[in-house]
Amino acid sequence: MAIEMSNQASSAEDRLLIDKFKGGDHGAFDRLVDKYSGRAYQIAYGILGNRQDAEEVAQDVFVRIHRALPRFRGDSEFTTWMYRIAMNLARNKYRWNKSRGSQRNISIDAPLDGSDDPDAKRIDVVEGRLAPDEKVSLDELEQRALTELDGLPELYRQALMLRNVDELSYEDIADLLGCKLGTIKSRIARAREELRKRLGL
Repeated sequence: MAIEMSNQASSAEDRLLIDKFKGGDHGAFDRLVDKYSGRAYQIAYGILGNRQDAEEVAQDVFVRIHRALPRFRGDSEFTTWMYRIAMNLARNKYRWNKSRGSQRNISIDAPLDGSDDPDAKRIDVVEGRLAPDEKVSLDELEQRALTELDGLPELYRQALMLRNVDELSYEDIADLLGCKLGTIKSRIARAREELRKRLGL
């Protein structure tokens, strides 16, 4: 209940900032950037696995939003709209990198918020504990997991990254990807199962 009320308050604040921006208050847009630039970076990093590319995409996200915000009608939440823009731009960048033969430069130690804080949150895509006799370190396992993610079907990979990296709720992922809630839960379960098989867990 507390989380739901917090989300409602955040959405109300977003609508107020958007209205202020449309009314000529450009500082309101800066507050939206401050509020969501980290999340845009997380989404881009989850798809690209490269800090520099993710920062570039996150900047492009708000360039696009600034241009389109005067026409934003509020048919969806601002966050959902922003997520879609971030995902589309990150996908395009990923495909462009792939067409040039670029490989994902995955840095497990890179904080997801783009900061240099060593205590910042790190990627953890595998749930559960390692067996006592597991010889592979957690960092190496995470590296392998991210590498294996590239081999998963795109629909599975997207859903799993949005859940485990960006920490979106199942409901938000379903809304973002335009799928039924049960479909998203099934994709994530299958993605985790396939990932565990590939990692031999």
